[in-house]
Amino acid sequence: MKVVILAGGYGTRLSEETAILPKPMVEVGNRPILWHIMKIYSYWGFNEFIVLTGYKSHVIKDFFINYYTRFSDITVDMAQNTVEIHKHRTEPWRVTMLYTGQNTLTGGRLAMAKKMIGNERFMLTYGDGVSDVNMHELIASHERSGKIATLTAVQPAGKYGALSIDANLVSAFNEKPDGDGSWVNGGFFVMESAIFDHIPQGKETVLEREALESLASLGELNAYKHTGFWKSMDTLRDKQELTELVNTGNAPWMKWEQQ
Repeated sequence: MKVVILAGGYGTRLSEETAILPKPMVEVGNRPILWHIMKIYSYWGFNEFIVLTGYKSHVIKDFFINYYTRFSDITVDMAQNTVEIHKHRTEPWRVTMLYTGQNTLTGGRLAMAKKMIGNERFMLTYGDGVSDVNMHELIASHERSGKIATLTAVQPAGKYGALSIDANLVSAFNEKPDGDGSWVNGGFFVMESAIFDHIPQGKETVLEREALESLASLGELNAYKHTGFWKSMDTLRDKQELTELVNTGNAPWMKWEQQ
């Protein structure tokens, strides 16, 4: 099953990093978050990727073109004009990078990938979030539902410290409270090719608005509730928190390190 990754946006809320890099190439623990996302899927046995690029697409292309030399031991013989690779550190991935334009919105980007996806079931996610979601259970939920699409529903933690106040006195302070209990779209979709019948043509099409709202109204959008770890890298603080988890060996999504 192919895995499609939306990786073409500007990432304006992370402008400290995205002025130079596309958001999926911002590093978490010395690896781009895009790499982390692909490793998640690879852990579950999915190794064929279609990366939908846009803003600074050349940075993503260069990363994969130079992957062998970047992560392998090499000898460069400048007199003979040769490069010898001693120890391969690579992945079992097949990566297609499809340029979908700088200003194209999510629905428009996915529509451009239709020719490469064909009439097959596929997986889809955003290029800025990680999770320890069980992909096999996600797919099983999708198959049981019989619906056109399944999204992973998550309950994010609150962003601000929570106070309990009694007669103007703070009786409790919780720096990292739970969220309000609402379920939100965490990405990590499974979709049938029939989704393309619900995506209007054009670069201005928003997947979440036109397509997913349409499916929901028709009763064709299944939700797989994931209560484990999930986090989106929207701000510099998010990047720092994810990096801290990696550096301390406490990153729940890095199951490949736990084998």
